[in-house]
Amino acid sequence: MNLKIRLALMNFLEFAVWGAYLTSMGRYLGNIGLGANIGWFYTMQGVVSIFMPALMGIVADRWVPAQRLLGLCHLLAGVFLIGAAMYGMSAGSNTQFSVIFLLYSLSVAFYMPTLALTNSVAYNALTKAGMDTVKAFPPIRVFGTIGFILTMWFVDLMGFQVNQNQFITSGVLSIVLFLYTFTLPACPVSATSEKKGFVDAFGLRAFTLFKDKKMAIFFIFSMLLGVSLQITNGFANPYIFSYGAQPEFASTFGVQHANILISLSQISETCCILLIPFFMKRYGIKNVMLIAMFAWVLRFGLFGLGNPGSGVWMFVLSMIVYGVAFDFFNISGSLFVDKTTSPEIRSSAQGLFMLMTNGVGASIGTILAQRIINHYTTSQVIGEQTYTVGDWPTCWFIFAAYALVVGVSFALIFRPNKEEVQV
Repeated sequence: MNLKIRLALMNFLEFAVWGAYLTSMGRYLGNIGLGANIGWFYTMQGVVSIFMPALMGIVADRWVPAQRLLGLCHLLAGVFLIGAAMYGMSAGSNTQFSVIFLLYSLSVAFYMPTLALTNSVAYNALTKAGMDTVKAFPPIRVFGTIGFILTMWFVDLMGFQVNQNQFITSGVLSIVLFLYTFTLPACPVSATSEKKGFVDAFGLRAFTLFKDKKMAIFFIFSMLLGVSLQITNGFANPYIFSYGAQPEFASTFGVQHANILISLSQISETCCILLIPFFMKRYGIKNVMLIAMFAWVLRFGLFGLGNPGSGVWMFVLSMIVYGVAFDFFNISGSLFVDKTTSPEIRSSAQGLFMLMTNGVGASIGTILAQRIINHYTTSQVIGEQTYTVGDWPTCWFIFAAYALVVGVSFALIFRPNKEEVQV
């Protein structure tokens, strides 16, 4: 099978696993009486990303080939998530937060490192085949977004948003990807036998990148922008659904099918990923990341201004902008890391990038966003539904202001070397 097709299928399955529950999990948790704890589930994705991607990257660099480690992580992630679903199914409304949260946490602890491992596997295979990763990778990565979209729609249309079947869907796909990794190209591990110090022996060299001022600034801003990454994943669905408390919006498509409306964000990704090679070559890493940062300002601002009725066009525009906000940051950032680090620490460096963005940044962002939303909103029961109502626009405007400050600061502070402006 063609190498690009094989890597595209890997990315398809990788993100199909995540799409099955990422945007709809809050609805399920609320349905089993754990609505007050939704934020912790999204925060845990960031917490485990603080150490697990970097740790698994070290293992992939030093001992276990990346494609084998990718498969093992998916096997464990799938088993634990199916376990969480089985427990939720048996306990129903008596589901204990501590039990299901533990099983879920173990699952995401092994899933989050795979986001960086799939990049390492793809970059290694493309490089060995003599291909330009900047040109070849984005069309491959776009299939990951397609997988994410299809499982979002599958879960919505099958009625799984309100039950544990979204977890089962994700777990089964994880196990399928585990089996598929046995067909992927082999990735090398460091085979040198020369004596090394502690830093080299344990693969911690990637952390020494902070000694380079330029790289330190890059990783710090990656963390600051990472604050924005999970906010809409965790709160866009309950926000749009909250309009159901108002009779004039209750029957609108957005309220009835929030997950499908949100999936426009991922559809936008499929187009924006394909624009990255052009923008990277034409404008360079700094400008591409600046575009992403200001796109986050629009993403949040349009949420604050729109509604599911006459203002639904602003929701749709926000979804379209998301493709630029997410892809231009995540994909261009990983390509920059790939191009500016040596092969011996490349997997570790990708893990470090994930640590700063989906780890520290996303954890801080989710916790702070939950505090802001709790301050401006409250729960309201109408009939059999529970809505989170209140001053949502102010919340979105606060998030937009934060993204604006980060973007302006990045423009003033980050100065890559001339030869690295066009990656």
